[in-house]
Amino acid sequence: MSSRSRVARTAVAAGAVITLAAGLAACGGKSLEEKGGGKGELVIGSAGFTESKVLAEIYSRVLADAGYRTRVQTLANRELYEPALEKGQIDVVPEYASTLAEFLNAKKNGSKAKPVASSDIDKTVTALEKLASPRGLKVLPAGRATDQNAFAVSKEFAAENKLKTLSDLGASKQKIKLASGEECETRVFCKPGLEKTYGIDITALDPKGVGTPQAKQAVKDGTDQLVLTTTTDATLDNFGLVLLKDDKKLQNADNVLPVVNAKSAGDKEIAAALGKLTRALTTEDLITLNRKVDAERLKPADVAQAYLESKGLVKK
Repeated sequence: MSSRSRVARTAVAAGAVITLAAGLAACGGKSLEEKGGGKGELVIGSAGFTESKVLAEIYSRVLADAGYRTRVQTLANRELYEPALEKGQIDVVPEYASTLAEFLNAKKNGSKAKPVASSDIDKTVTALEKLASPRGLKVLPAGRATDQNAFAVSKEFAAENKLKTLSDLGASKQKIKLASGEECETRVFCKPGLEKTYGIDITALDPKGVGTPQAKQAVKDGTDQLVLTTTTDATLDNFGLVLLKDDKKLQNADNVLPVVNAKSAGDKEIAAALGKLTRALTTEDLITLNRKVDAERLKPADVAQAYLESKGLVKK
């Protein structure tokens, strides 16, 4: 799939620690001046899913256009790249406001800490800043582009039951088998939230993963009625699926925003360069970028360059 939900974004990949050690052994949290003079080198971190890879390439090219030497370092997940960002082994990462806020919240206060993220992006970013700053991280402004958890049904099922929103699904009293990750059983944004907030009658979970082809195929075939995916899933049309609106705002505000190591990448020039990009980027852009990689099989680096040129954000 094009991107990964908050569940998948925090899954630990086997062997990833070895990859981290090998890939970052030579790095050491140096300032830009120590990294080679001039504007120096910036290492852009990426998680192991399509959207993060494309965003990292976009960040890399924007910063290169601003005069920095850049390279992308792909790590499996947040458990690996966030500590590396704190240490200055990587300098910049494309992030998601609510997901990172809750990650840092749990890191500081434990897994059962009271949530700090919400559907209010301003309050969420304020909470994120308070958690990030003591760790030497600087949170740059969030943009319009979001990648949130989302739920989809088949177009036929939606038409038959006159569904446009998750509230409609609850009111329909249909018995629902939900294709998702196993974590959905206990995550507040998933099965418990759908039942409590929307009154949806979920009779079973089908653990086929978050927005995987298998999960979407199960809904297309009618084996399942609902699938957990994301708002930037670029292949819903391929399976004849449509998103239901989260009209009661069960999902948190996961707007895309850059997060940097304050010491190695806290310069105003870096913030200005990334700010132009953040203001231009939309959720629709993310869907298109994901589609070009996942459906059209183009390379993230090529997709990133074409996007930036089309927006006039870098010199051709």
